[in-house]
Amino acid sequence: MQNNLNLTSAPILKLLKQIAIPSMTGSMFQTLFNLVDTFYAGKISSDALAALAKAFPLYFIIISAGIGIVAGCNSLIANSLGANNKVAASIYSYNTFVYAFFLAIFITLIGTFFSYDLLKLMGSTNDSIVLSKKYTDIIFLGTIVFLILTSFNAILYAQGDTKTYRNVLIIGVILNIILNPIFIFGLFFIPEFGIAGLAISTVLIQFGASIYLYYKVSKTELKIIPKISNFFIRKNFLLNIFNQSMPITMALFLVATGSYILLSFINIFGDQAVAGYGAAVRFEHLFSLPVIGLNTAVISIAGQNFGARRYDRIKEVYSKSIIIGIAIMCFSGVIIYVLSEPIIRIFSNDLEVIKYGSSYLKIAAFIFPIYPVFFISHALFTALKKTFIIFYSNLFRMVFLPFIIVWLILNVMGGHFQDIFYGLLTMNWILGIIMLLIARTLMIKTFKEQKKVFFIF
Repeated sequence: MQNNLNLTSAPILKLLKQIAIPSMTGSMFQTLFNLVDTFYAGKISSDALAALAKAFPLYFIIISAGIGIVAGCNSLIANSLGANNKVAASIYSYNTFVYAFFLAIFITLIGTFFSYDLLKLMGSTNDSIVLSKKYTDIIFLGTIVFLILTSFNAILYAQGDTKTYRNVLIIGVILNIILNPIFIFGLFFIPEFGIAGLAISTVLIQFGASIYLYYKVSKTELKIIPKISNFFIRKNFLLNIFNQSMPITMALFLVATGSYILLSFINIFGDQAVAGYGAAVRFEHLFSLPVIGLNTAVISIAGQNFGARRYDRIKEVYSKSIIIGIAIMCFSGVIIYVLSEPIIRIFSNDLEVIKYGSSYLKIAAFIFPIYPVFFISHALFTALKKTFIIFYSNLFRMVFLPFIIVWLILNVMGGHFQDIFYGLLTMNWILGIIMLLIARTLMIKTFKEQKKVFFIF
C-alpha cells in the first residue's frame, strides 16, 4: 500500500509518479469498463447504442455525487492528516458514509421518478425512452452501492493509496467482459435482460468492490469499525463535508446538464449522430486519463501540504502538473486525430455513425491540450477548500456558454454538426487562459505573497 508516503516532504515529481500513475491506471480501467458497456450495446443494436448515450447524462448524476465524495472528503481527511489530527480524520471518515447514505436516497428518488420526463425533454422517441429506462432504473437503484464504494475510496486516496482502487477496477473490467453478455443474452438459468443486463452487471461488480475496499480500509489507521455509535452524526463535520463535497457534486452535475443540453442539440441530426458522438466521447475519456490521475494526485498532495502550511510545495505540484498534463495531452491529441475513424468502427459498422463520431474526435483533438488546466486547477481549488469556484467554472463552461454558442451556431448561423464543436473549441481555449489567471490570483491571496515574487511557471 501507499499509505506510508510522506506527502509533505517527499519530492513532488516522485509523489506525482507514485500517486498519479496508479490513479491514472485505475481511471483507464474505469473508462474501459464503460467502453465494454458501449461495445455490447452496439452488439444489441444501434438503437441500444443511442439509448445508452442518452442515458449517460442521467447516470452521470450518480457519478457526480461519487466524485464529489472522493474529492471533497479526500481533501478534508488529507487536511486533517497533514495537521496531524487523526481523530478529526477518523470522524470525517465515518461521517462520509452518513453523507453518502442520505445523498444516495435523494438521488435514487429523483432518478426513479423523473428519468422519463428528462429523456422526453431530450427529444427521445417513446421506443428510445423505454430502452434508456431499462438501463437507468436499475442503475439508480444501485446508487447506494456506488456511493458507499466511493466513500471507502476517499479514505484510501486521502492516505495516498490509489493502487487499491486501481486493482479493483482492473478486476471490474474483466468481470464486466464476462458478465455483460451473460446478462444481456442469457445463459443457463439466467434470462435474457437486453440492455438492462449492462446495468445489472455494473451494480453487482460495484457491490463486490465495496466489500473488498472495506477490507482494505480496515487495514489502515482509519479503519472503519461497523458500530452504530461510530456513525452518529457529528453536525460540524457533516456540514464541512457537505460544504466541501456538494459544490464539487453540483459542478459535475453541471457537466451532466451540459451533456444533456448538448445531446438535445445533437439529437436534431438523428440517432446516428447521437450514437456516433456517444461512442466517441466514451473513447475520448481514455485519453483524458493522465490528467485525471494528476487531478487525484494534486488533491492528495496539495491537501496535506495545505494542512501542513507548506505553500511552496502546493505551487510546485500545481505548476509541474500543468506542464506534464499539457505535454501528454498534445501527444494524445495527435493519436486521436489520426485514428478517429478506426476508433468509431470498433463500436459500429454504420457509416453515418462512423462519420459523426470521427468528425467529433478530429475537432476534440485540438481541445485536449487545454483540458489539464481545468482538471488540475479544480484539484487546487479542492485542496484549498475553495470548491465553489469549481461550481461557477462548470456553470459557465459546461452550461451557459455552450448553450448560447451552440444555439447561435445552429439557429442564427445555420451551422452543421461539426460547427458545434468548432465553437466549443474556441470557448475552451479562452476559458482555459482565464482559469490560469484565477488559480494564480487565488494562490497569491491565500499564501499572502507579493505578485512580483510569485510565479506559477
